[in-house]
Amino acid sequence: MAKTNFQYEKRQKELEKKRKAEEKARRKLEAKNNPKPADGEGDDDAESDAESESESESGHADAIAAPAQPD
Repeated sequence: MAKTNFQYEKRQKELEKKRKAEEKARRKLEAKNNPKPADGEGDDDAESDAESESESESGHADAIAAPAQPD
């Protein structure tokens, strides 16, 4: 029976923890640099919802974004 490589498993756990910590630090930095507006101010979600609805009605998001170029 093969032995378990505990050092490998430990290293993988350490790498995963480090990756998660870096991701968390990156998210915190982004939140600090780009604070979200207070409630009721700058409602960007309403605009994106309207775009989504118009895309779903036409069936193609590409048709709205850029007209076809003749060759």
